[in-house]
Amino acid sequence: MFRKLILYVVPLGALSMLVFGVFHILSAEQELPKLQPPTLPARNPYLKSIAAAGIVEPRSENIAIGSPLSGVVLEVFVPSDKVGQEVTAGTPLFRVDDRHLKSQLAWQTASLRAAEAQLAKLDMMPRPEELPPAEARVAAAEAKVRLWLDQYNRSAKLLGSGAIGAEENNTKRMTYEESLAQQAQATAELNELKAGAWKPDKLIAQAAIEQAKAQMEMTKTDIERCLVRAPTSGQILQVSVRPGEFVSAPPNKELIVLGDLARLRVRVDIDEQDIARFSKGMPAKAYARGNNIRPIKLNFVRVEPYVVPKRSLTGDNTERVDTRVLQVIYEVDDTAEALYVGQQMDVFLDSGEPAVLTTAM
Repeated sequence: MFRKLILYVVPLGALSMLVFGVFHILSAEQELPKLQPPTLPARNPYLKSIAAAGIVEPRSENIAIGSPLSGVVLEVFVPSDKVGQEVTAGTPLFRVDDRHLKSQLAWQTASLRAAEAQLAKLDMMPRPEELPPAEARVAAAEAKVRLWLDQYNRSAKLLGSGAIGAEENNTKRMTYEESLAQQAQATAELNELKAGAWKPDKLIAQAAIEQAKAQMEMTKTDIERCLVRAPTSGQILQVSVRPGEFVSAPPNKELIVLGDLARLRVRVDIDEQDIARFSKGMPAKAYARGNNIRPIKLNFVRVEPYVVPKRSLTGDNTERVDTRVLQVIYEVDDTAEALYVGQQMDVFLDSGEPAVLTTAM
């Protein structure tokens, strides 16, 4: 029984394996259907051309707005829900905390008033109330001089008759000389008072006023710098700052991006291997990525005559590839379709006769 089972099962298993192997080989040799690309590549509109990559930018280029001073942002006048609105030069964008500067300005204003009062005091010297006491001290000193002069003269006569000794006479003489010195001192003090303030003292007071004004202007400038304004007219492209955030100077990111979108431009990167074939004013057409049907006419603007390391068009301006490019600026024709800043373009620069375009199958 077991021998008969083996006799039938083994051939059937071998036959099954043979059929499975033949089926697998035939299935593997079948030709797979050709897949169409999701987007057809851009067609070169010229017979001889230079192919390059481009990126759309504003006429003013991207203007990255930062903060000149570090601090906490108190107000944002163009929040993210207003991105795309037009602003004019001088429009407030956001304000950094300036309360400590305003307190400092108040203290400097008080210091200025004190310096001005000090100069006014010097200009008004002497006080009318100070002259009579000084004149009285001069009159008293003159009276003492006359008194001690009379005492000394009498003492000199008595000394000649032997009524008094030489020591007493010398005492009266020195007292008289002391009264003369006191008279000279009182007279000098009166003249000094009448002369008013010393000119160098006035110059010092005036310098203190100028210094206080300069400090106030510096603080006012810092307060004005805390209010960041649009440097030029344009459109808000991006807002990356919120109230309450701390911003540093210089900022570690673009707080607000501004650009003039009246006329868009394309920054074309020409590989250094193709620079020899390039010439200024070359006609050019471009295709937006994902749209290979309608070419966009570009008008030559300028060449930036400085070959730079190529930056990959990923949005990260610190990422580089191992090649160098010559950057050429073209302006988008008015009749072009809607484009957006930062959009990548396939650019072709005409270096010969236009080719005859054929319909792609």
